[in-house]
Amino acid sequence: MKKITISILFFLSAVFLLAACGNNADNEESAGNGSDKGEQSLYDQVQDNGELLVGTEGTYPPFTFHDESGELTGFDVEIAREVASRLGVEAVFKETQWDAMFEGLNSNRFDMIANQVGIREDRQEKYDFSIPYIESSAVLVASNDNEEVASFEDIKGLTSAQSLTSNYKDIAEGYGAEIQGVEGLAQAIQLLEQGRVDVTVNDKLSILDYLQKQKNANVEIVAEEENASQSGLMFRKGNEELVEEVNKALEEMMEDGTYAEISEKWFGEDVSPR
Repeated sequence: MKKITISILFFLSAVFLLAACGNNADNEESAGNGSDKGEQSLYDQVQDNGELLVGTEGTYPPFTFHDESGELTGFDVEIAREVASRLGVEAVFKETQWDAMFEGLNSNRFDMIANQVGIREDRQEKYDFSIPYIESSAVLVASNDNEEVASFEDIKGLTSAQSLTSNYKDIAEGYGAEIQGVEGLAQAIQLLEQGRVDVTVNDKLSILDYLQKQKNANVEIVAEEENASQSGLMFRKGNEELVEEVNKALEEMMEDGTYAEISEKWFGEDVSPR
């Protein structure tokens, strides 16, 4: 009798164990299926939350910086706000240093980066970009009363004020200019206005920004290189719907004049890639 009781208990235990294993397997399969069916696209999450989280530096004028009142502003900030508005949501900016910005995107701290990120092949392997929303090229700057320099070829043998670690120094040297080392753009312009150098080569957007702020500057752009670098809004891969909607917003802005209005405000001209 005792043996029979033990056998029955052993049998019942085995039955309960198999049932429990079956339930666990069912739960795992159900969780997996539920996760697949319930997974939202990033675009849908943005719509549900009513917010587009934007990574930016906040220390890079005129693109993203704080004005005298402490408010975050700049060309990229206004572009991102307008894009978010056309998506029917609010742009919420998450400020971070450049070195940490890509990791912040990787770790889902924000949905998009708006910070003059250049569109390069190595980055396109890891991230998705919007259509280009701005481009810039190297420009040659001379004084307003200059009558000798009209092209890069004209600077051979002339003195060009350049930051010694800048690739613009290499461009000036490549055209045969003698280099006068400076600490930055402001010093280069100062030497140029004083007649102590003949020209300077620099980034077009930086020059346009300077001329917007210094209306009485006695310098002008006399030539521009054909090759231009383009920047785009950057996203994690796999969020095609959000990228497509952002592209639609950018295209609409360029078509209806909103982009040109923002561009004129910050640079005095339309700096779109079109």
